Amino acid sequence: MNLEQKVTFAETVFAQEVDGEMVLLDMESENYFGLDEVGTSIWQAMQEKETLKEVLDLLLEQYDVESDILEKDLAIFVDKLIESGLVKVEKL
Repeated sequence: MNLEQKVTFAETVFAQEVDGEMVLLDMESENYFGLDEVGTSIWQAMQEKETLKEVLDLLLEQYDVESDILEKDLAIFVDKLIESGLVKVEKL
């Protein structure tokens, strides 16, 4: 994962926070996705920040975890979002 990349959300995805967790609906595939508390934090950080590096830095402020572990978890999460067609990652 290149941390200098930007996440772009698919236009067909509707996101709504419910009781502290994010629920995603892909209008194209009609699939629902539920994010736990950490997934919700990552989703929100990706909406606020421009690069994955900025997302990682923000999450490091929020969670007591080693940088390399969080970076690996972030990469896995982003890969799953890409595979599901919910986001794209592109160079700035």
